[in-house]
Amino acid sequence: MLSNGICRLGVFYDGSFLTYFLNYLYHERKMGWFDFKEFHRLLQEYVRTKEQGSFAYKVVYAAWFQGLFTSTRSEEHKLRRDRNLHHDLMHAGIEAKHLPMSASEQEKGVDVALAVDALQIGLKNQIDIAVLVTGDGDFVPLVRALNKNGVRVLVAYFTYESETSGKGFANDRLLAAANYDLDITSLEDDKEFRALFRALFKKAEKPS
Repeated sequence: MLSNGICRLGVFYDGSFLTYFLNYLYHERKMGWFDFKEFHRLLQEYVRTKEQGSFAYKVVYAAWFQGLFTSTRSEEHKLRRDRNLHHDLMHAGIEAKHLPMSASEQEKGVDVALAVDALQIGLKNQIDIAVLVTGDGDFVPLVRALNKNGVRVLVAYFTYESETSGKGFANDRLLAAANYDLDITSLEDDKEFRALFRALFKKAEKPS
């Protein structure tokens, strides 16, 4: 149900999925630092092209889910990177929800935490569209559960092949289950969204 004519978006980030892509763009393509506020603006504009009848489209909730090492098990440059990321998330209004890494240095429970949060927000009628920033097919049951409760789902993902970060893609079953899907990387050459795509990246300022 729309709230006062506003289509409300909730964005749920699979942190590791996005981190691999951002590392690829920053280190291999030298595109700069990712701007989450601009990303939300891009999502709002994209949904506007898919749904009619609202006078505004707004991200009203956003959360980031990822495993996190303790400081004693992280290198200094990784600690600095995590601090910078947390700063960017905070300024974009994204709630960081980290879970401790397992003894085998694997993420554990992150997918479940994301799914529970998305369902809680959806069932409380706080959003109209859930944006899942992931390509993981394990989220198909979540998509179906959200749809069953009247929440539409947009899967936002990235396709790329990297020498160091592997290959990025979205599971076919996930894309089939979602109401909408968006390959963010495809917007780089899209006439309508090219400017919004370029606005996602900020070059580091050179010291004076």
